[in-house]
Amino acid sequence: MAYRYVPYEDTKIFCQKVFQGYGFNEEDSAQITDILLEADLSGIESHGIQRLIRYHHEVTSGLVKMDAVPEIVKETPLSATIEGNDAMGQTLSVKSMNLAIEKAKQHGVGIVVVRNSNHYGIAGYYTQMAAKQGMIGVCMTNTESIMVPTFGSEAILGTNPIAFSMPADPIPFTFDAATTVVPRGKLEVYAKRTGVIPDGWALDENGLPSSDASRVLTNIINKSGGGILPLGGAGDATCGYKGYGFAMLCEICTGILAGGLTSRYVNRTPGRVNTCHFFMAMDYGMFGDKAEIEANLSKFLQEIRDSKKAEGATRIYTHGEKEFENHQKVIANGIGVNEKTYSEMQMIAEYTGTTAYLPKRSEE
Repeated sequence: MAYRYVPYEDTKIFCQKVFQGYGFNEEDSAQITDILLEADLSGIESHGIQRLIRYHHEVTSGLVKMDAVPEIVKETPLSATIEGNDAMGQTLSVKSMNLAIEKAKQHGVGIVVVRNSNHYGIAGYYTQMAAKQGMIGVCMTNTESIMVPTFGSEAILGTNPIAFSMPADPIPFTFDAATTVVPRGKLEVYAKRTGVIPDGWALDENGLPSSDASRVLTNIINKSGGGILPLGGAGDATCGYKGYGFAMLCEICTGILAGGLTSRYVNRTPGRVNTCHFFMAMDYGMFGDKAEIEANLSKFLQEIRDSKKAEGATRIYTHGEKEFENHQKVIANGIGVNEKTYSEMQMIAEYTGTTAYLPKRSEE
């Protein structure tokens, strides 16, 4: 499917107007847009503008409660548990990470868990919030069940991403990855392109390997069996149990600690999604001189970049480099949008009365 480009700044204004059209205030609309388009800036199409249609459905169906007032139900100097009351995932998560950061500034560590939230975008956005404040950031979320456990044939766990950020020179170290082979958003992208996904990504409703993106997505939505494989793939020959185990760690830190639901029950209660999150900020100055610690990390990362390359390779990247360098490319060239995603943007523009702000594509 052909891609054409839309200017970044025009897309930013459009998204802000769309979210205001749903009823979000100007500040929250800007915040949601910033998180959404950070994915496109970083080259993560699965969580960028193509996800706008997901938020459209969640808001218009009432899964996101526009009048939600999140509340702290348990708090200590180091921690907090927040009842999200079905608020928009992005706005709730920014406030939660900010609370974790404030606690870390005072006590060295801050941990906030959240229950009954909605989809919150890319996990790395929140860990980078901590890194920008001179701290280590850790973030996890459970999701609707999408992962088939090792030796299973039914999706029980979520995509369950884990993210980690820490300041370094010249760019922060940021790791952000699903614990499945690929996230659900990647299946959505392939369904819009050719409909065919690579072997080794997913199982059909019978627990057999499938390359049909739409079929796997439909099975996930209808809870009819199959799903995406854990990082490492099927069985234990390629260590799929490791991705399965990482997903379990995420599930424990989110749904279990927050007193919410695990992935198997996420998005199964009528009118609610019930996603759970985990946010941690840590001031590593409690271990030694912060400047020395950052210098050691920067040196370590550079040693990796400078190490011997594989035959035919010209560069070794450290985590976060590709995303950082992609920013300026997107600012200069625009966001790549396929025809189906653009059609969804047109529909959303008409619904929210924002057609005047719909960005023009290249060659239009």
